[in-house]
Amino acid sequence: MSKELYVRDISFEATEEDLINLFSVSGKVVHIHMITDPKTGQFRGSAFIKMASDKEGKDALNCLDGASLLNRHISVTKARPKGQAPADASEEKPKRNKARTSSGWSRVPPKPKKDTRGRGKPGKKPEDAPRRRG
Repeated sequence: MSKELYVRDISFEATEEDLINLFSVSGKVVHIHMITDPKTGQFRGSAFIKMASDKEGKDALNCLDGASLLNRHISVTKARPKGQAPADASEEKPKRNKARTSSGWSRVPPKPKKDTRGRGKPGKKPEDAPRRRG
């Protein structure tokens, strides 16, 4: 188990002090990094929390996953090393609409939409249409 945790779904009004108070129930909080938008500086609702030991990290994960903080249920998971994809990354990505061509993969063109303006009805030809008199 790791002593580094990733917490998401945090209320935007939450402060570092709120997180310290909540996670100190499981042990000593060594460091908190609240993720902010680089352009605006606004808190993004997630944070990395480092606990003093692996045991405290495991306890925090088990006790606080789904806990309520400022009327929001937070999600606590083990932090992954930077750049590492989740174990089930292939399932998280949506399947794309692609077809194989002789030159490689390309997008499949969308199906043509049905004409809903009354044109192209069977049995009616342009010469059968009533003519306007000017």
